[in-house]
Parts: sequence; C-alpha cells; structure tokens
Amino acid sequence: MKTSLLHTNGFSRVALLFGYFLASTTAYPGTWPQWRGPDASGHFEGTGFPTEWNSKKNVVWKVEIPGRGHSSPVVEGDLVWLTTAYETPASKEDAKKRLKVNTGGQPLNLLAKVSLRAVQINPGTGKILRDIEVFNKEKPQWVHKLNSYSSSTPCLKGGKLYCHFGAYGSACLDAKSGKIIWKNNDKRLWVMHENGPGSSPVLWGDLMIFHLDGSDKQSIAALRQDTGEIVWQTKRSGKMNSNPQLKKSYATPILVENKGSELLLSPAADWLYCYEPATGKELWKLPYGLLGFSNVSRPVAGNGMVFLSTCFMKGEILGILLNGDKLPKIKWRARSAPKMPSPILVDDALYLVNDAGIASCLDAKTGELHWRERLHAEFSASPTYADGKIYFCDRNGVTHVVKPGKSLNVIAKNELDGTAHMASFAPYGKAFLIRTNEALYRVESQ
Repeated sequence: MKTSLLHTNGFSRVALLFGYFLASTTAYPGTWPQWRGPDASGHFEGTGFPTEWNSKKNVVWKVEIPGRGHSSPVVEGDLVWLTTAYETPASKEDAKKRLKVNTGGQPLNLLAKVSLRAVQINPGTGKILRDIEVFNKEKPQWVHKLNSYSSSTPCLKGGKLYCHFGAYGSACLDAKSGKIIWKNNDKRLWVMHENGPGSSPVLWGDLMIFHLDGSDKQSIAALRQDTGEIVWQTKRSGKMNSNPQLKKSYATPILVENKGSELLLSPAADWLYCYEPATGKELWKLPYGLLGFSNVSRPVAGNGMVFLSTCFMKGEILGILLNGDKLPKIKWRARSAPKMPSPILVDDALYLVNDAGIASCLDAKTGELHWRERLHAEFSASPTYADGKIYFCDRNGVTHVVKPGKSLNVIAKNELDGTAHMASFAPYGKAFLIRTNEALYRVESQ
C-alpha cells in the first residue's frame, strides 16, 4: 500500500504517529527514524525531559565520536546510529591548485581523501559498537567550513540503516550487524555540491528519496529500499539565475497529506516543488518571488499550511496555504528568516531563530509578529520542542531553553564543554541525545 509521513501540529499528533507506524515495517517505542523525527516536526513525545544540564550535571554518558560530522542521531528501539567522516587534509600545493576551480569564494575545507562512515552507539553505556566505512573517496569535492562530509542524517526503518552522502553515494546497512546490504554511487546521481553535501533522505513506501541540487545539475531522485536501484529521477524544471552558485541547494523534502493527496514537497533554489512520491511526477511548482538558494532549513507543515525559509540572499519565511495537488498560494511573508536552522511549529505559533541569533515568534495563520528578540549567539542547528519547551542550540555549544508564548521567556541556558551544536537532538526514553562537534552526550534528569 502507499504510505506517507503526515505533517500536522500538536492537535492531531496521535493520528500522525499512528500513520507513521502504519508506514513502518516494524513500530518501536521511542522511534526517531530521521532528521527531526517521524513527522519531521522536531517535536518529542512524552514528558520528563531535562531542562538544565552542563558537562557534569545530568550527563549519563559522553562518548567522543571519531572523525567529523554534523548528522543527527537516529533511534529505533535500542539501535542508535549516526554518520561521521575521517578526513585527510590536502597538501598546501594541491589545495592551492584545487581552489582555483572554485567559483564561490567561500571558506573551504580541502582533503586528500575522506572515509565516510556509519557509527553505532550503545544507548545504555555510550560505547561505540560499530564504526563502519561505507565509502572512501580520493580528492573529494571541498566542503564549506561550516559544513561537513557527513551532514546528511541517515534514516532507520525495520532494522535497516539508510545512509546518504550526497554525490558520494547512498547505502543500506543491517542496523544490528552493520553488514552493508547495498551501495549506490551511480554517475547519474553525481553533482557538484560546491559547499559539500547537506540534504538528508526521507523514506516513503519502499523508496528512499533525496535531493541532488548542485551548481551544475539539479534533480530529486528515489532508490528502491531493498536494492538501491534508481526508481525515478526528476530534473528541476523552474527557471533559475544564470549564476551556477545561485542554483544549488541543501534542503530536505517533507511528505504531507493534504485534501486526500499524498504530496512530496521539495524546496530548491528559487522554487518549492511538489511531486508525486511514487513516480517523481511534478504536480506543481511555486516561485518564492525573490532570490532564494543554498537552502538548508527544512520546512514544517500544519493546519493545511507549509512554512519554509527562502534562505540566501535576503531570506524570508513564507506561510504557504496548500490546496491538495493544485497550485498553492503564499498567504504571508516575514523577514529575519533563518538560513540554516529550521522553523518549529507549536500550536498556532511559528518559532524561529536565524543564523545571527535573532529569535522570532509569529502567528502561523497570519504571519503577525508576536515578538522578535536577540539571543546573542550564532545558530546552525534546528530547534527541538519537548515537554512544553523549545530548545535552541547555538554554535558555541549553549542550549537556550525557551517557554513558548507571546513574549520571549528564556528559562535556562545549558553548555556542554563549549563545543558547537550543529546537529539536532534525538530522544532516547526521557533523555536527549546531543551531538556536538566532538562528542555525543546522553543528557537526562538524575
């Protein structure tokens, strides 16, 4: 049967999770199978999550993660996985030669080779159980200093781990044994990312779906979950700026059900696309109405609307009213949009923090501004909502705990060894699994 991950707000979360569990081969309590959770909302179910912690308080365990990566942990029962990359820097002479072919003028990280890996963690002890090389690349594309070679969060479903490393390939592993079931690095799925891979995959039915929006080619593709074969690949059809640097994107799609239709909503440079998930057929595309590229922030949806950031240059938040498989309309626009952190929807309010630390709360239906305040930090990670609180994590390793409402109410600030948060939280029971630049923590009220 055809299945999808439904996106709503808190009023229908029971129905949402029931829909997700029907879509899964096996349902597990505490499942956090993809970036931002079963419905990609960033909402944790349950109560009892911690509000306060530091490097000594409420830390059950800490494990240093080898290599470097920004992917978030995923959880299925007692299976916890994330990805990382072992980096071998390029020589100064080689780096100088390769920088000449870069057209973006961005601060970059250049390597002689990279080992792309999947890491399994014991959630009870924090012990690393498996560290598996999935791909190994000589002279890989460069990545931006704020990115990594393993920024794409994998997916867990039915005891299988689905990894995606952008143009470097995708793979499926047995999540218990770590055995690689299949790998796909087909040349048809190769693009020039310019700043490194960033989009995370989603699972729908028997497909693994992901974006490939490079500076040279732009498409969305689906692989069979059991074999890794390409089922469909659809080129982006919207007209874009002639500058290759303004054609790329690093966003992640979402799946919604609207007026009886299952829709794959896919933000890319300058356009929001809607596809039929089974076939990749384009149903409609909606222009942002202004330049928008290098998209990182993932949309959220609820109450028949979808909310997305247009990202670079002068990014806006768009409140888009869906209309089934027909063309939607932009209902409202708002400024101070995040370029990397995703928005989070709580009841009828949309909460944001942009990269420069300006936090906002908007009426989700109208776009009316409730408040806008500065958090005095820089942000990349997407926020989490748990047990009535919103958790915003900054690049200095501090989590700002905010009580939702029509004024800013920061109730706690928590720091873990001063290391940056680039990944999003994942739940394990009543604990947070928090990845920093150096380590993974299990944080839980003691």
